[in-house]
Amino acid sequence: MTGRIRRWQQRHWGERSKAERVELFSVVTWHGTVWFIMACWVLLPLLGALAHRPVAAVLGTLLALVAVAQCVLANRLTRTVLDHYLGRAQLPAGARRAPAVLLGLALGLIVAIAALDAGTPMLVRMALSGCLLPFALLYGLTVPVRVFLRRSAVLTVLLTVTVGIADHDGIGLVGTAVVTAFQAVFALLAGRCGAWTLAVLWEAERAREVEARLAVVEERLRFGRDLHDVLGRNLSVISLKSELAVQLARRGRPEAVEQMIEVQRVAQESQREVRAVVRGYREADLGVELAGAQGVLAAAGIDCEVRAAPAALPAGVQSALGWVVREATTNVLRHADAGRCTLCLRVLEGSVVLTVENDGLAGTPDGGGGSGLAGLRERLAAVDGTLEAGVAAGGRFRVVAEVPLKQEVSGVTS
Repeated sequence: MTGRIRRWQQRHWGERSKAERVELFSVVTWHGTVWFIMACWVLLPLLGALAHRPVAAVLGTLLALVAVAQCVLANRLTRTVLDHYLGRAQLPAGARRAPAVLLGLALGLIVAIAALDAGTPMLVRMALSGCLLPFALLYGLTVPVRVFLRRSAVLTVLLTVTVGIADHDGIGLVGTAVVTAFQAVFALLAGRCGAWTLAVLWEAERAREVEARLAVVEERLRFGRDLHDVLGRNLSVISLKSELAVQLARRGRPEAVEQMIEVQRVAQESQREVRAVVRGYREADLGVELAGAQGVLAAAGIDCEVRAAPAALPAGVQSALGWVVREATTNVLRHADAGRCTLCLRVLEGSVVLTVENDGLAGTPDGGGGSGLAGLRERLAAVDGTLEAGVAAGGRFRVVAEVPLKQEVSGVTS
C-alpha cells in the first residue's frame, strides 16, 4: 500500500485522479503554511524586536534554528501523519517525540527571552503562536478532537501563567491566552478539516471502484444465469436419454439408436443456443451505448454532448462501435479529470467515424496501451476498422474509430 502511494506521488499532475490532486494540493498547502506562519510570526520579528545585548542575540539565534528545525520536521512528518489519519499506515513509534522536544525547546527559549527582557512583549506572544503551529498541525491528526482540545486548554493555561510570571506583564496574560488558543484552534481546523475532506474523497473513489467491480460481477452472474437456463434443461435431457440408450443397447433393443439420435439433436440445439447467448453477450448496441454514456457521464458531473442518430448501420459495425463507446466512457470516468466529453458519429464517403473526445488528459482504455485498447482494435479489425487514440490540440484527449461501409447508409446525422 505504501509503495503504491509513493508511486502516485511521483506521477505527472495530468495523470492523477481528482482525489490524488486534492491530496497533493493539501499537503503542499500544509507545508507552505508552516513556513509562512513561522517566517511572519517568528523569524522576521526576531530581526527587529530583540534587545541589543549578547544574551538576546544568542537566545534569538537559537530560537530561529529551533523554529527552522520545527518546519523541516513538520514537512517530513506530514505525509506520515496523513497516511495514519487516512488509515493507510500505522503511525511509527515515537513519531510525536521529536516534534514535542523541539516545541519544548522553543517554548523554553521564548520564556527565557521574556524573563530576561531580551525581546518585546509582542515578539514573545507572536513567537509562542508561531512555534505552536508545526506541532499542533501534526498532533491534531493523531489524537481525537476532544483529547486535542483538552490538552490545548491545559497548555494554554500553563503558558499564560509561565509567561506572565516571566515577564511580569499582567495585561499580557490575555494576549498570551488568546494567541495560544487561536493557534491551537487554527491548526486543528486547517489540519483536521483538510484531512477529513481527503478521507471523504478517497472513500468516494473506493466506492466508484467497488461499483465498477460489482457491475462486472453482476454481468458475469447474468451470463451464468443465461447459460444455466439454456443448458440446464438440455443437459438433463441428454443425461436421461443417453442413460436410456445404454439400457436399451444392453438389451439389444433397436430403440437405442433412436434415443442416441435424439441425444445428438439436443446437443446440437444446445450448441446453437450457447452461441446465441455468447453472441448477445459479446455484442453491444450502439444506440443503447450512446444513450447510456450520456446518462452516466451526466450523473458523474461531466457535460456530455452526443452528436449522432445511429440508424441503418450493419449489426457488426454497430456492435464494434458500441464497444468503443463503452470502453471510452468507462475510462473517462475512471482515469480522466474531464469536465466535458463529446461523442460524435459521422457517416463519410464509404465509412463511418466515431469520435470520443474529452478535456481531461487521460482516458484511454487501460492507460493507452493495455488489453482494453488491444481488445477494441480486435473488434474493429473484424469489420476492417481502425482505432486511434491520443492527445489532440488544446490538451484534449481523442479516441477515433473508423469503419468502412460496404453499402450506402442512411438515417445517420452528424
